[in-house]
Amino acid sequence: MDDSRLNQIAERLRVAERERKAIDPPAAQTGMSAADAYRIQMINVARRVASGRRIVGRKVGLTSIAMQKMFGVNEPDFGHLFDDMMLASGDECRVSALMLPRIEPEIAFVLSRELRGPGITREDVLAATEYVTPALEIIDTRLRDWKITLADTIADNASSARVVLGGEKSKPSKCDLASVAMKLEKNGAVVEEGVGSAVLGHPAQPVAWLANKLAEFGQTLAAGSVVIPGALCRAVEVAAGDSITARYDHLGTVSVRFV
Repeated sequence: MDDSRLNQIAERLRVAERERKAIDPPAAQTGMSAADAYRIQMINVARRVASGRRIVGRKVGLTSIAMQKMFGVNEPDFGHLFDDMMLASGDECRVSALMLPRIEPEIAFVLSRELRGPGITREDVLAATEYVTPALEIIDTRLRDWKITLADTIADNASSARVVLGGEKSKPSKCDLASVAMKLEKNGAVVEEGVGSAVLGHPAQPVAWLANKLAEFGQTLAAGSVVIPGALCRAVEVAAGDSITARYDHLGTVSVRFV
């Protein structure tokens, strides 16, 4: 796909997010590939940085076998996290700033040193992690009715919108992260359960994949980066008035209120 078409799609996505007006998925109209979609994502990343927003980390998506089968792929995807996307546990999230929000519980990694691929392993990730903490990713789409393909979600910054980080910080050696159990509550009732192994067998594995994937773009995971490696269960729809809490064995809790 030529640069002119890539920039046109990037601009449509940027305007859709700014004006909160959904657009039709571009993949069906243009036949864009995953490679094209990453180029589109990077165009809007550059625009956000130029406008003063700061990259604070990355997200990894499609880390469950079920989701990969649904999209017909055999690897995850990634998006960028910016400073204005970050919330602290207990904060409010304004639904009016979003379009079709859903929420996913994850185990966030915060790095103490740079991870530079290729060749990064799970063990490298654990050694480079300052701490892990409970997290909630609020995903959203700028595309109509969540009718998306792999290329659509990649172009749309992997459907990311907000990240809520818990206040409890744990060394990754505190427990077996693959065995950490989680309960997700919506308005006080448990609606989903999950376990750390739901994300490629171990939450550190998607972080290793990400470091190696970023090497293809000449990028690294910098010290201090926040990485959310994928959901421990299905995404849950949310609306104004909802209160969400995720409780993790050994790691603590994280919560957010939608207003």
